[in-house]
Amino acid sequence: MLCYSDMEKPKLTAKDFFLYIGALATLYWSAGSLLALLFRIIDTVLTDRLDYYVDPYSSGIRFAVASLIVVFPISLLLFRAIKKDVIKTPEKLLLPLRRWLLAGTIFVTAIALVGDVIALLNGFLGGELTTRFALKVLSVFVVAGLVFWYSLLELKMNPALPAKVRKEFLWGTPLLVLAAIVYGFFVMGSPASIRALRFDERRVGDLQGIQWQVVNFWQLKGVLPQTLAALEDPIAGYTVPTDPETSSAYTYSVTKPLSFKLCAVFGTDVKDSNGTRYPKSMTPYGEGLENQNWSHAAGEQCFDRTIDPELYPPVKR
Repeated sequence: MLCYSDMEKPKLTAKDFFLYIGALATLYWSAGSLLALLFRIIDTVLTDRLDYYVDPYSSGIRFAVASLIVVFPISLLLFRAIKKDVIKTPEKLLLPLRRWLLAGTIFVTAIALVGDVIALLNGFLGGELTTRFALKVLSVFVVAGLVFWYSLLELKMNPALPAKVRKEFLWGTPLLVLAAIVYGFFVMGSPASIRALRFDERRVGDLQGIQWQVVNFWQLKGVLPQTLAALEDPIAGYTVPTDPETSSAYTYSVTKPLSFKLCAVFGTDVKDSNGTRYPKSMTPYGEGLENQNWSHAAGEQCFDRTIDPELYPPVKR
């Protein structure tokens, strides 16, 4: 039987150093991205009324998916190269760098698992244990548990035993990541739908700006402008915006002495049970105006506004 004393002391080469550092770095990045993706999916599917901010563009999901698509395959290739090298040269299992990195990974994942249990108990004692929170705890347990298990199995290997290709990780982990990526695309929607939503955000911002220009015009002159062209002010540098996608003019009309209507053609339907999918920082659009909700359906949508003279009194000259 082959003994450790009969083997030459392994030497760390530049190739070994960068292979192990790269493999562990991509492993950490992939595990973090997978957790972030699972968390964002859970937050999107299981909404919470206590959420102060809702990202309508799924930016967290997009970044996590992009990271997994790029980094995870690199991680697999690096670990495969390491496995082939170890099978060819078993004494490299004794490399101090390899054992230190694996031991450090076990330590980090163990802390993550302990913190997971603490978070679970803290949430339960604080009355915050919802289905969404429980799924997040389960996600951390699964991802950190897989990394912990794999690192422990690798650390136990020695030159006297053949280096096995662990098929449960070779097939199971990529399938888990692929399933998360596919479902992430399903939740966040296509790039075209996100682009359409961004165009609608610009339209709402344009209408908000026009609305306040109309109010300011009335406060200064005591009458509503008859057309949007009356709002043009070369000195102040204000130009009436147009539709960001089609460059067509927004529709404006005076309905009463103190009332007006603004219309635009939207590409998406952002109405839902919570009112709107826009971030909280964009939903107020000023206070004191009637019908100030900017949620809309796809197609042409008009917003009726009425100025309250007590809230927005004319400017005294």
